[in-house]
Amino acid sequence: MLTTTSRGGSALRAASPARADPFTYHFTRLSRNVKTGPMAVTTTSVNSCPPNCGLKRNGCYAESGPLALHWRAVSAGARGSTFDELLREIRTLRRHALWRHNQAGDLTPSSPGVIDAGLLNRLAMANRGRRGFTYTHYPSTPKNQTAILNANRLGFTVNLSAETLGQADTHADLGIAPVVVVLPQGTAKPLRTPAGRPVIVCPASLGNTDCLNCGICQQRDRAAIMGFPAHGAGAKRVQALFFKEPS
Repeated sequence: MLTTTSRGGSALRAASPARADPFTYHFTRLSRNVKTGPMAVTTTSVNSCPPNCGLKRNGCYAESGPLALHWRAVSAGARGSTFDELLREIRTLRRHALWRHNQAGDLTPSSPGVIDAGLLNRLAMANRGRRGFTYTHYPSTPKNQTAILNANRLGFTVNLSAETLGQADTHADLGIAPVVVVLPQGTAKPLRTPAGRPVIVCPASLGNTDCLNCGICQQRDRAAIMGFPAHGAGAKRVQALFFKEPS
């Protein structure tokens, strides 16, 4: 029986170190991250990340620092457990609880670049009555769009992640989900996309509050795009992605 406790949170339990499920999920009931605040967060093994993500091995904040150590342990199967156990943990959260899925990792794929719509639907159903949210870098193919739209309609907020302001407009034009975008280091003031959409800088990034007391990213019908200034060891590489196209 594998049982771990990490940073004040409750970890998932596995009946055996060897699992048929190729993905590993870790549940932390109370995060100690100052940006999220004391809320429930999850971590999914690195093989959940889509191959097209521009941040992969190119400045992703989760690939460095303390979170990287935890993520590597989850990815190796040393921490965490199955998707079914993850759903059981989510169902234990109090009603209306705000929680974040995937502080590291992404939605579970059925094949490279394709979101597993069935698993995402089950996750959204487990979230019913609660306020879960996440972000995804999966490409906006017709199948992925349908899966993301359905999850948002069921009350589980999936934000589309953009790497440039132009891409943020492209995501927003789909009309299926709220949008977030990375910003240059030190960005503190609101700005606009090429199409004129407002971009609000994440209040937690500015040190004004934390996710638990903000909750903007969970608002599925918001008009504004949320912006996250590049940070961490790979901030300069993330910033280079932002400037790769005129905006």
